[in-house]
Amino acid sequence: MRCRYCHGTESKVVDSRPTDDGTSIRRRRECMSCGRRFTTYEKIEEIPIMVVKKDGRRETFDSEKILMGVRKACEKRPVSAAQMDKLVEEVVREVNNTLEQEVTSTYVGELVMRGLKELDEVAYVRFASVYRQFKDINTFMEELKLLLNDKCE
Repeated sequence: MRCRYCHGTESKVVDSRPTDDGTSIRRRRECMSCGRRFTTYEKIEEIPIMVVKKDGRRETFDSEKILMGVRKACEKRPVSAAQMDKLVEEVVREVNNTLEQEVTSTYVGELVMRGLKELDEVAYVRFASVYRQFKDINTFMEELKLLLNDKCE
C-alpha cells in the first residue's frame, strides 16, 4: 500500500475493523518511511454471475428477482418474510458456491422450487406452474401427483 504523503511502499497495519455496513474492512496504517498514518478500505471483489436464460439470452444474476418470485408464490400463505429471505439467501449461496461465472435459469429455478417445496407446498405449486409453464390441467396434475408421491415416501 502506497503512503499518500511520502509515497513510500512499506506500511504496517495499526488497527483493523469492519465498516458499519459490514461490506468492507477499514484499516489504519502507519508508513514505515515518514511515520504518518492513513486509512485504507479493503473490499471483496465480486465477479458478476450471469444467468443463461432458456432462449439463450444472458443477464446478471439478481437476487431481487428471485425474492419477487418467491413473494408472489407465497402471497396469502403462512410464510413469513424472514422465511422468504432465508430461502433467497440459500439460493444465492448455492449459486455463488458453484464457482461458475454462468448458471442456467433452469438451475436457479430448481433451487427455488426445492426450497419452496420444503417451505410451503401451495407456494411450490404456484411457482412451479409459472416456472414450468404448465400448458394444461394434465401437466398440472402430473406435478401434483409427484408432490403427493414425495410426501407419502
